[in-house]
This record gives sequence, structure tokens and C-alpha cells, in this order.
Amino acid sequence: MDISTILLNLKIKQLNPMQQASVEAWKEGNDLILLSPTGTGKTLAYLFPLVSSLNPGADGVQAVVLVPSRELALQTEQVFKSMGTGFGVMSCYGGRPAMEEHRVMKGLRPSVIIGTPGRMNDHLEKQNIDASTVRLLVIDEFDKCLEFGFQDEMEAVIGKLPRLRRRFLLSATDAEEIPHFTGLNRVSKLNFLDGKEEVEERLQLYKVDSPIKDKLETLYKLICCLGNESTLVFCNHRESVDRVGKYLHSMKVYCETFHGGMEQDDRERALYKFRNGSCSVFISTDLAARGLDIPNVKHIIHYHLPLSEEGFTHRNGRTARWDAVGSAYIILHPEEQLPAYIPSEPEEFVFPETIPAPALPEYITLYIGKGKKDKINKVDIVGFLSKKGNLSREEVGRIDVKDHYAFAAISRKKVKQTLKLIQNEKIKGVKTLIEPAK
Repeated sequence: MDISTILLNLKIKQLNPMQQASVEAWKEGNDLILLSPTGTGKTLAYLFPLVSSLNPGADGVQAVVLVPSRELALQTEQVFKSMGTGFGVMSCYGGRPAMEEHRVMKGLRPSVIIGTPGRMNDHLEKQNIDASTVRLLVIDEFDKCLEFGFQDEMEAVIGKLPRLRRRFLLSATDAEEIPHFTGLNRVSKLNFLDGKEEVEERLQLYKVDSPIKDKLETLYKLICCLGNESTLVFCNHRESVDRVGKYLHSMKVYCETFHGGMEQDDRERALYKFRNGSCSVFISTDLAARGLDIPNVKHIIHYHLPLSEEGFTHRNGRTARWDAVGSAYIILHPEEQLPAYIPSEPEEFVFPETIPAPALPEYITLYIGKGKKDKINKVDIVGFLSKKGNLSREEVGRIDVKDHYAFAAISRKKVKQTLKLIQNEKIKGVKTLIEPAK
């Protein structure tokens, strides 16, 4: 399948210069290291070369992609499926039974497996994957994998893949030394980290003064001023994320929280609502600073100062992605100072005399209790909401269909009317629970 067909499937006009350089460099036949800032489209920068290396007639897993988090594994799986290549793909990660994943493998017979290092190592150890067929290894967010302490697991995975021919490492930072266990041989290196300056040109930085050490009230006022535009709030600790979320909820701000201490289903549900526009304010640790595809984030708020310049860069990389513009706000209490890595004084954010009330998100998410296993797809749901719910196409947002349930974003203004109209109605002859997602 050629690039133009895949771009058409992805609804993208063309690859950006970094992605195009990656495709061309891969043709040279060497192992490849790609360095590029957060938010520049590194996933497609390796998926296009990966697809070009797959053999349509080969059996078994041909490529293994290691990623630092389950969210990135799921996200990458969806991007690969959207490419419409015809090759099977699946994601593997902790938090669900490995036996269940193995059953899916046997039925799907994927050419590509995307997974976290620990779970991938588990499957290789149990010989659930035939390691002898794997020819290509990709390690996405390589520096993040090392930072998360996955070095031993990555080394073990690579040690169990004796017939690797090509390796592709991607990172948002430049490492002083690449560990020997990667087995890189005849390496080409693409360094696009200078693109950070272009991102900074599209990013407006503000300083927000908090009159007291506790910044909660200042954060609330700032969020009210930003309306219902997509806003990502960063805290340094899980407990702080929970505290901020609880406070904002008490002030009638609709928000979601996200950190590593939450259950996987809760994290995925929160992320889904933020992506589909039914949640405007997303409060997270640095877990959301990298590796997650969160489109159209307009504002970044540093509730806590990040611990390093690198952390500051990655957080800000969630906005001003591609050619978009964005804003970042640093909230400082009287005892705090701007870090040395911010060379010039940011513009001071001045609050209006009257603070507006919190704005509601444009959409609300509906939970639908049937999914793929019930022969329900996106087209079925759109048709149902249109015919039975009397919604126009513009009033239906993102729809995601899982195996046993689905989520659909609809206009908040129409939710009461829609729920009343579809009460006791069936989707494709099947009666199911439909209610606002919790």
C-alpha cells in the first residue's frame, strides 16, 4: 500500500518534514534514531517505515513496538488500524489478564504487536509470541522508557528476539549514550530537536500571581477566564491532582483527573472525555506530558512548577502542536520564583474585574451498553442518534466502539431531549442501556 492511500485513510494531506525525512532515512537500510520534540508526530514517523517493512505473505509477528504506557499502546494501535493497511495489530499491557491477550493473539494472528516492556517480556517468556518471526523492533519514547525504569525489561525483550534485522528508536530528548543492549548497528540519526524554537514561537507564556501559598482559588479564577477551551493542568504529585480535582468539582467546574494511581478503566474514561470535548479541564501528573495523543489542547497550566526544564518543555508540548498556537500559564505564590531556565519574564496575566462563572463543555458523553461483539459499529450509532434522537451530524461528536460497550459525544444542549426520545428504542433491534457516562 502506498503512502498516498494511507494518508487518505488518515485524512491527512501530507507528511510533515520530520516524518518525510524519517521515511527517506529508513530506505537507506540502517538502524534509525529519531529525535524530535513532543507533539511533532513521531508516531506516524515510524509507522510509515514500519508498514513499508512488513511482508504481506509472512506468518507470525513481524514487528514489535515497545512503549512506556498502556495509554500510548492503545493510542498507537488505533492509529495503525486507521491507516487501513490490512495488517493485523494488537496492543499488550498490564492491568488485564495476559491469558486473555494470548487468546486474542491466536485468533487475530497480528503482524504487529505494540506493548509495554513488562507485558511484552511476559508473552515472550511464555512463548505466546513466536520470537523467530520478529524482524523489526521499535522503541517509542525511548528516554521515557528508561526514565520509568524499564531498562531490564527492554533488555530482556531484545534478548529474546534473536532474528532482529532493524531497530528504530524515537525520543524527545537526546541521550548521552544509548545502552548496548539495544543492539544498534550501522545507525542513522535524525535530530529535529531544534524544532523546539518553532514551538516556542507559537506558544504564549503567562505568569499568574497567587496572593497566598495555596493556589486553588487562583487556579479556579484562571479556569473561569479560559471558558470551555481545552485546558490541561499539571501537578507534581498524585495527591495534588486529587485535591485540585475535588476542589474544582466543589466549585462546579466540570473536570477529570488522571494519574498512575488510578484504575486503568478510570484513566481511559477520563482521557476519552477530554479528547471528545465533554471535559474541558484535565488535571494530571506528568504522566500526561508525553506519549498521549490529546489533540487541540489550547491551554497548559503549571499549577506546580515542573522539576526540570525538560519537564517544562514536555508539558508545554501538549499545546501548540503541529502549526497550532497555544498558551501556557505558570501560577506562582509569593515565595516562588521563576526558574532559571525561563530566560525572559513572561507576560503577566491580569484578571478581569468580574470573574465569569465556570463554563460547561460543549459535549456530554453517552455510555451505550453494546459494542463490537454485539455487531454494533459507529455507523449504527450515528444513524440511531440521528433517526431516533433527532440529532444533526454537527450535534454528534466523537464515537468510540469497544467490544462490549461504546461511548458517544453529543451536544450538551440536546442531551435531555435526546435521552427522552431514545428511551426504550433499540439499536439494530437490540435493546441496551444508554445513559450519561459516569
